[in-house]
Amino acid sequence: MIARGVMLGPDQPVIIHMLDIEPAAEALNGVKMELIDAAFPLLKDVVATTNVVEACQGVNIAVMVGGFPRKEGMERKDVMSKNVSIYKAQASALEQHAAPDCKVLVVANPANTNALILKEFAPSIPEKNITCLTRLDHNRALGQISEKLNVHVSDVRNVIIWGNHSSTQYPDINHATVKTTNGEESVRDAIANDNWLNTEFVTTVQQRGATIIKARKLSSALSAASAACDHIHDWVLGTPKGTWVSMGVYSDGSYGIQPGIIYSFPVTCEKGQWSTVNGLKIDELSREKMDATAKELMEEKTLAYSCLIDD
Repeated sequence: MIARGVMLGPDQPVIIHMLDIEPAAEALNGVKMELIDAAFPLLKDVVATTNVVEACQGVNIAVMVGGFPRKEGMERKDVMSKNVSIYKAQASALEQHAAPDCKVLVVANPANTNALILKEFAPSIPEKNITCLTRLDHNRALGQISEKLNVHVSDVRNVIIWGNHSSTQYPDINHATVKTTNGEESVRDAIANDNWLNTEFVTTVQQRGATIIKARKLSSALSAASAACDHIHDWVLGTPKGTWVSMGVYSDGSYGIQPGIIYSFPVTCEKGQWSTVNGLKIDELSREKMDATAKELMEEKTLAYSCLIDD
């Protein structure tokens, strides 16, 4: 997708740097061969390396898809400490070798907390440039609404994912609209089934990742890659007028969410900068769910910091 111009537009040539661990070097080289064999007009060069310095050298955009997956029988703290050490090392390499305006998107789980660790250990990268992926959840929510209403997904907009990229995230449709023959209508009115919206819809989006693992025996691949492209595309090239998207960003205290965590908010983007959408009315049910996911993020932060002390 990147080499085809899906991420940065049809006129932007790209050089792709791919980093992997030593045991995967041969497979990585196979990916490089395929990229060359596809003869993409926009692809100016491919660097495949196991050297983090070479990988980070001069990059303008860093998509962090590598992390340590949780295996059966592992405690959350074990997974967290593995990821803390990975993201601490990545942070130093990016800080020293990436372009000063480098935009970072963390995809690997726990994405919000991995992004927070990266921010802590790369203080010279502007905090607004470190984000995590909740666009996949956002797109999943759009997909569920469009399926329910039997409309095209591009006719639904302005859902919100609040909080953590985990099963406590809150998919919120209270401000979402759908295009109908009579103009735009609120999603809540169009669906006219509060029970479904407040229960099944929320849990389907929250647990969609696990559902896909169950079906495919592998985690989301195409949809995650597509969402990462959407995230960077809109961040760099801007969101359409009147439309917002969800991004995991460093909280500035908006909507009463404590600063110091990476939390998913509704944002608009213009000229390479994102801004939080402010002034949305939050009802009681939403407040409760937004606070619950913030609480989980604070707990993850505490756990991550305890891993740092143990280092």
